[in-house]
Amino acid sequence: MIQSVITATGSYIPDRIVKNQDFLTARFFTAQGQPIDKAPAAILQQFSTITGIDERRYADTDQQASDLGLLAAQQALRNGNIDAETLDYIIVAHNFGDVAADSNRVTLVPSLASRIKAGLAIRNPSCVAYDIAFGCPGWLEGFIQANYYIRSGDARRCLVIGTETLSRVIDPSDRDSLLFADGSGAVVLEASSDGSAGVLAHHTQTHAYEYVNLLGMGPAYAPQHEPGQDLFMKMNGRKLYEFALQHVPSVVKTALDKAGVALTDIRKVLIHQANHKMDVAILERLFKLYDQPCPDLDLMPMTIHWLGNSSVATIPTLLDLLRAGQLDNHQISPGDKVVLASVGAGMNINAVVYQF
Repeated sequence: MIQSVITATGSYIPDRIVKNQDFLTARFFTAQGQPIDKAPAAILQQFSTITGIDERRYADTDQQASDLGLLAAQQALRNGNIDAETLDYIIVAHNFGDVAADSNRVTLVPSLASRIKAGLAIRNPSCVAYDIAFGCPGWLEGFIQANYYIRSGDARRCLVIGTETLSRVIDPSDRDSLLFADGSGAVVLEASSDGSAGVLAHHTQTHAYEYVNLLGMGPAYAPQHEPGQDLFMKMNGRKLYEFALQHVPSVVKTALDKAGVALTDIRKVLIHQANHKMDVAILERLFKLYDQPCPDLDLMPMTIHWLGNSSVATIPTLLDLLRAGQLDNHQISPGDKVVLASVGAGMNINAVVYQF
């Protein structure tokens, strides 16, 4: 039986470090345009306590999302000693396309996948390149799609990239903007028939009917911002937190049940780096579904404290750092079973059970 196995990973972490204290002079407003009556230092302390974020990375002014994605892809291909011409698919997950540093305008034509394919100098027209917009779970959904191409026999080798420059679409007067960051990650999936590793199962859900507006676009909160101009990413943080705790654990459990894998057999949970407090609560709820005691948090490596939330890029970046041995006290060994899971705009949730 053909399995989809990870043969290479890569990531690009921007050089520009933006610390929480860099926002000490910021003025924050409510959604109603009222100034928040709290000192910036107190706001930032509360933010750090809840989210676990101390700093994040922003792309250089001459970089856009496709540039970051190209760098992650090049690293993955180098790490796997893979000829780019042998790729059957390039799937690129993002939410905003390319956005220049001096603009809030999104550029989606041509697709980021086509731009990255051109950047890789791939001449093979049978290498199909396309984008996927699925909120923060977009990269993992692209991973799931690549698995289907491989399992069906349609492809032997797929490159799945998650790339984002969220710093270009955030409202500086909105406290929630402190969450977001830039970055990219890439994974190569290949066909294998030895049965020793690969994708074991997955599960995906879209909760659009009740929850579609938990994440979307809206005007700046600052009243002096000219209405009808730029739109920025907005979210209902409290309701999103409640949604994630209610629904993500059951999606993960369904994937584990499909795979026939016990929760106690999972060695790592690689979850979208959205919010430290939320991710910990999701893990605890998952264990509660199995009537298990609160887990050792070493089960869930985190990068959010220094990389922030880079949406589709968080899981592939985390996976690359883990495989490269760059996360202290975390490693992956052959035979280890892991869960990858994400939640985000749509509202979409997905989970994959994978064996290394």
